[in-house]
Amino acid sequence: MDTTLAAPDELIEGFHAAHRRQSERYPAREIAWQPVHTVYVPADRVTPGTVTEWRQAAMDLLHRHVFAPAELASLFDLDIDLATPVHDRVRRKLAAEPIEDLRVDFEDGYGFRPWDEEDHHVESAAAAIAAMHEAGALPRRWGPRVKSFADGDPGRSLRTLDGFLTEVLKRTGELPAGFTVTFPKVLVEDYLGQFAGCLEALERSLRLAPGTLRFEMQVEAPQTVMFLQRSADLVPSLGGRLAAAHFGVFDYTAAIGLPPHEQRLDHPACDHARHVMQTALAGTGVELSDGSLAAAPASDSPEDVGDLLRRHSALVRHSLAHGYYQGWDMHPSHLVSRFATVYAFHYKCYEAYAERISAWEDERTAVGGALDEPATVKTMMAALARADHALS
Repeated sequence: MDTTLAAPDELIEGFHAAHRRQSERYPAREIAWQPVHTVYVPADRVTPGTVTEWRQAAMDLLHRHVFAPAELASLFDLDIDLATPVHDRVRRKLAAEPIEDLRVDFEDGYGFRPWDEEDHHVESAAAAIAAMHEAGALPRRWGPRVKSFADGDPGRSLRTLDGFLTEVLKRTGELPAGFTVTFPKVLVEDYLGQFAGCLEALERSLRLAPGTLRFEMQVEAPQTVMFLQRSADLVPSLGGRLAAAHFGVFDYTAAIGLPPHEQRLDHPACDHARHVMQTALAGTGVELSDGSLAAAPASDSPEDVGDLLRRHSALVRHSLAHGYYQGWDMHPSHLVSRFATVYAFHYKCYEAYAERISAWEDERTAVGGALDEPATVKTMMAALARADHALS
């Protein structure tokens, strides 16, 4: 082939530096395991038996209200052919691993207490974590949610984190795998860099390997959404410490003035905030998580339990449809609707996606009328990888 440019590479001055920045901002990563939920438990209520208590409560609800696949099919409007494997997997999941990610809450769910009282609960919660670890019951992800710097008292936040880590290490001799800390109400971008610096200092003080301590930020205010939109270098500036961004539905909807009955995950205002999070953090490797439903069954009647499970399931489906594969669970009943909805979501399309990928790889042919683009095929591959992790 004939060409006319003598030295085309010389025309692209600065390419290598730009490509290096691209790699730093958007590192190529394979789909890894991510919890489907985070369970928040106030610090004063965390005990060595917390996971067991949630397991028993969720399994009891499943046994009494969703005993058979046909009941699951009716409750969540599923075909019986889909409901049967979903019901079996939910039952086995609750027995084996009811909580994938446990957060010991020292923030909104805990409230403001005298310093000596919070210190006491730091010690008791750390002892509970150590006991779970010893018994092999500690969830794959775990850690505290500390108070926000926005409250004007970072000293309390750091004292709790320091004491919690120190006590866990003292009792276990190591930092169990899966640790992360939740950093809430990030109203000013500067707080993120300051908190990352505190984690680095804690690593040195506790003799932990560099990069061991990572955190997740909560997006709970319009100010946070605004700085996410304009900060392209946010993630690399934090040195790999930002692990995830979690949406906080109630603080966010209150901050923008929504009335109480409109403070819900599927409100269009929440969709906007989540889409900004997706856009700002796409390709960075930072995980995304949706918020919660702050409700439990009004009573133990089949009607009230069914209403709650259907309501929660609808919100989980909404999150999944918008590309949020993790959310918060606040009550043992949520485990039933969470796992049932997540498993149905993944099972429903798994075979169809696998068939379309195979056809595209073999002959680039259409399946069911779909002329798949490479980007769509890549997305389906990611969906299968995500499903394999969720169903494992």
